[in-house]
Amino acid sequence: MDNLLEKSALTVNPGIEQPPLINPEALARIRRNRKKPLSLEQYVEGILEGRMTVLSQAITLVESLLDEHHAMAQAIIEKCLPYSGKSMRIGITGVPGAGKSTFIEAFGKKITSWGHKLAVLAIDPSSERSKGSILGDKTRMIELSCDPNAFIRPSPSAGSLGGVARKTRETVILCEAAGFDTIFIETVGVGQSETAVHSMVDFFLLLMISGAGDELQGIKRGIMEMANMIVINKADGNNIDKATLAKAQYQSAMHLFPIAASGWIPKVLTTSSKEKTGMEDIWASINDYISLTKNNGFFQSNRQEQTKFWMYETINETLQNNFYSNPRICKLLKFYEDKVATDRISSFIAAKELLNKYFETI
Repeated sequence: MDNLLEKSALTVNPGIEQPPLINPEALARIRRNRKKPLSLEQYVEGILEGRMTVLSQAITLVESLLDEHHAMAQAIIEKCLPYSGKSMRIGITGVPGAGKSTFIEAFGKKITSWGHKLAVLAIDPSSERSKGSILGDKTRMIELSCDPNAFIRPSPSAGSLGGVARKTRETVILCEAAGFDTIFIETVGVGQSETAVHSMVDFFLLLMISGAGDELQGIKRGIMEMANMIVINKADGNNIDKATLAKAQYQSAMHLFPIAASGWIPKVLTTSSKEKTGMEDIWASINDYISLTKNNGFFQSNRQEQTKFWMYETINETLQNNFYSNPRICKLLKFYEDKVATDRISSFIAAKELLNKYFETI
């Protein structure tokens, strides 16, 4: 029987020793070539020289949630602050399907062809469930992303108000220090509050389309009041007449609003991103607005109000993060959630007690 087993085809011969999954020499080579983190001086020097790789790395630090990254980012921003403030900041929002990305690419290519340097900060919506974002704006702006005078940076909205990324304002400072004289901030679309983007730009552009039902239906008065210009996109082909009619309707509606503090009367223009028409008129109107507001003092006073607004926003955000990261509060939250859910205590009393316990720890 033993002889039969020894001659069986099922007998497994001893094999050779398996090599490691990762080549140790290649791994050592990767470790040797791994770049050391840049110093503060290297970051600032690279940004001021307009090196896009360094600018992108600095923006990543700004968006990071790590404390050590936050400290470095704030140091970079402080160093770059004296070199900022010289750009034209333009916020662009619009209804879903208005063609914001297509418009930005067509308009952006025109702006760079006129000798300007353009940075596009495209805000991508974050999933409330997974907290992730597609960040696909570069794939929708292929020509502009290849333009040497343009820089596109998609950022996740991270659930922040109005779809504006939490660190977009700091990113604007870095882009201005890098030499970009025109900044686009594209929001995720018309939402309940576009105040956030309005509070960080000089000019607010609302992109609309015609032929989609009642032109004024669903557009909140507050958003139209914030707009310095309404642009009817896709004014081409069989849609030209509808776009012209929509322009007249919006222009009539805009006259019903009180005159803005800037003294500017909002304009309504038409454009075709496909045929690249109407872009010159839009750019001329934006420059007219900037010229008017600089001459009457509104431009500078508006920026000063914006900086104060973001100071208070930072205070609110820091306090909120501090509250929820407090170890004592983390232990008590579930307890108070259960009490509120079972009607043993009101939401307001629970919040007050939690805040009192938080202030006892600081």
